[in-house]
Amino acid sequence: MRSIHPIEGNPWPHDMVLTIEDHPSALLDLLWIRETYQLNPSGDDLPPLLSASHAVTQQNSIVQETRTEWESAWPRLWHSALAHAGTDVDPGLFDAVSQTAAGSAERLELIGRMFGPTWRDAMGPEAFDTDAYVEWSRRGMDAHHAALPKSLDESPERRDLEAVIPAWRAGLTRVVAIPCAGAHTRKVGANALLVTTATRDDSAGYRHALGTFVDA
Repeated sequence: MRSIHPIEGNPWPHDMVLTIEDHPSALLDLLWIRETYQLNPSGDDLPPLLSASHAVTQQNSIVQETRTEWESAWPRLWHSALAHAGTDVDPGLFDAVSQTAAGSAERLELIGRMFGPTWRDAMGPEAFDTDAYVEWSRRGMDAHHAALPKSLDESPERRDLEAVIPAWRAGLTRVVAIPCAGAHTRKVGANALLVTTATRDDSAGYRHALGTFVDA
């Protein structure tokens, strides 16, 4: 939270604002599709598999032609969705959407700018037409809510404030966390950092990840 003036006794810089995107829906959908349909996309810098707490419980089969198409599209959509997740959205877009006609091209264009590229927009919704997706999404949301800190002081950013501040001074304004196994730390654009949930939950791992942003 930003304040005009320093707050006595509060170590958080009064003008530091950091957005934590710890439930990036477009990225989660892509991770689910990759594992549910057993895709093996090739490309540089792709994330690891989902962690055990978010693992899929059912795998679906698809014909080879569809598999080839989906495996080809997946890396491109991942990098596009990640780039958007690492971007601070213009808050004025929300008001702009409300002033457009429902179903209009202008509204659709603004919504696209707000939520970024998704698998549904690019490839259609058919992949998600399964009870397994609904159940996986519910389990993921339950796990997300259960892991939320009970107070601000318990958040990873407060816990590791000594490492957060240098990263913020180096330009960090956004942290994107994905529920993948192990570590996968990447700088996204000029102002964002991608980490796994496991990294963010671990103080030593998170401090190291924040340090890579400073050193990048």
